[in-house]
Amino acid sequence: MSLITATNLAKSFGPDDIFEGISLSIPHQARIAIVGANGVGKTTLIRILVGRDFPNRGVVQHAKDITIGYLPQEATLITEGTLWAHCLDVFSDILQMQADLEACMDEMSNPERAEEALSRYGSLEQAFEQQGGYTYEVRIKQTLSGLGFDEKDYHRPVTQLSGGERTRALLAKLLLEDPDVMILDEPTNHLDIQAVEWLEAYLKDWAGALVVVSHDRYFLDQVARTIWEMTPALEVYSGNYSAYLTQREERYTRRLAEYEAQTAFIEKEQEFIRRNIAGQKTNQAKGRRRRLERLLEDARLAPPPSEPRRMHINLNTGGRSGDLVLRTHNLQVGYHDEGKPLFGCPDLVLLRQECAAIIGPNGAGKTTFLKTILEKIPPYSGKVQLGASLEIGYFAQAHEGLNPDYTLMKEIDSVAPNMLPAEIRHYLAKFLFTGDEVFKKVSTLSGGERGRLALAKLSLTDANLLLLDEPTNHLDLPTQEVLESVLSNFPGTILLVSHDRYLIDSLASQIWEVDPQGQTLQVFKGSYTQYKAYQLKLQEARIKKPTEGENRPESMRSGLTQASQSKPLSNYQRRKAKERLISIEQEIHTLEQEQAKLAKELENPPGEGGAVLVLGEHYVDVQNQIEKLLSEWAEIDEKLNQS
Repeated sequence: MSLITATNLAKSFGPDDIFEGISLSIPHQARIAIVGANGVGKTTLIRILVGRDFPNRGVVQHAKDITIGYLPQEATLITEGTLWAHCLDVFSDILQMQADLEACMDEMSNPERAEEALSRYGSLEQAFEQQGGYTYEVRIKQTLSGLGFDEKDYHRPVTQLSGGERTRALLAKLLLEDPDVMILDEPTNHLDIQAVEWLEAYLKDWAGALVVVSHDRYFLDQVARTIWEMTPALEVYSGNYSAYLTQREERYTRRLAEYEAQTAFIEKEQEFIRRNIAGQKTNQAKGRRRRLERLLEDARLAPPPSEPRRMHINLNTGGRSGDLVLRTHNLQVGYHDEGKPLFGCPDLVLLRQECAAIIGPNGAGKTTFLKTILEKIPPYSGKVQLGASLEIGYFAQAHEGLNPDYTLMKEIDSVAPNMLPAEIRHYLAKFLFTGDEVFKKVSTLSGGERGRLALAKLSLTDANLLLLDEPTNHLDLPTQEVLESVLSNFPGTILLVSHDRYLIDSLASQIWEVDPQGQTLQVFKGSYTQYKAYQLKLQEARIKKPTEGENRPESMRSGLTQASQSKPLSNYQRRKAKERLISIEQEIHTLEQEQAKLAKELENPPGEGGAVLVLGEHYVDVQNQIEKLLSEWAEIDEKLNQS
């Protein structure tokens, strides 16, 4: 039985029809991605599926007793507690059981009630363990850390979190709740690459059903097994996003061939009817005309296949740059008033027609690096040398180049004063701005609309060096596909800051990764796929290969000394830490076996009250040892994840 089914859904707002005739079902363990152009109704559809909105027609049915977790694009999280307390809400039943266990332990000190308390303790402790009572704190830490929160964030009030942090906090709570169905609307919007990769790994192993709306094509490749494309009808494709692209093209080609064949058939029949309606074959012509009329009336003919409205962008270079586009020497990036650099770079070289993708966590200094290249801020130290004959085009992440008081017409006029108003309107139409939209103020535009307007201005610069800071942010999938195609054919040089791994993998010939912990920028020559494969091999080699210092004193080999906790672990320390994790897991397993044996003895306690008390104390002591080991395991695991 499906978890959620919908039949013949239709939705309109006033006179505007959003979609109609949509039927669907969400089975157990589904991995469904909903894609389509902005404004086609994706968010409206999922709000109807979770009961936050209602259709004008149609029915939505949920399986009995299922739990549904929903993540909106922007969280409206209202709570007075801390981030940690927000996550603890998920485990209220476990916390109550923990309080009951502590009460039982207190009663054990009373000889008159010890036997009854021990009996209740045994059964209660078993339920506590089965529901994750000894691991819930570790789960919270792993989830918050995976989604990009630092330990110092745990006790921050939720009211002090930014909008993006609140969305991540709500996502963390949804993952901890472990619902039967999760419906996520743009879950990667506020995550850096490291956090997105953690979420991908989590969802791959998760047992529930997933429905996701996302513009992150690489994420959809990793997570989705079915694609629903809203056009606004619902088209179903099997496989991930890359498979969907292939199937969509094949389906369009087949439908176009069918349409052309039936159009040729109609024209042939109509020509026969015209030539013979008044001749010797008049009866045959009349018969064919009746059949053709019935065919048209019954709507048996396929309509012409339609393609979504797509942006039309053309990036031309004004002239050829020199072969050397960028060179740095002893460069450190940062602000002098902060007293230390954000990171230092090896001596970088970027040649004509190369694309270097700059990646790293949020706040690492990637945008600052671009502004240093643009000479908007001076280097913290070192030098940046730009090549000859460069025309630079800059796409800012926050679209600072747009004047909020300008109309779209005036924005284009500001960079192309020789264009006539009619030419500007025609040009803006290529970027999907039509009719009275061209007179809207920039301040009223959505994020995606601002992105398209910024691209419209960029394409008028005739730049041969593009510095792009998150160019696909807020763009829908069709627009991302167009931009990727245009950039792939761009004859100049590109320096790209992006979290869009699909775009990076398509364009980049070099990967420059900013490591804020090591305060360095690391260079890899190759594509993103090659870079990830290299990283994986490097991790495997670190685990298998012995490192220097094997014969150091034990006090220097733990990898978890006070001094080492303030900086990333060395290769040797990582290996020793992983060995300690394995050892801890073995110790916990042994203690759990002992605990299970004690629990059975407590279920049938000996007759002597003193013996019962000894068993109870032993049980509590074993439990304390397990909790101590679990805490140590969590600390080591967290340290490994941070390194």
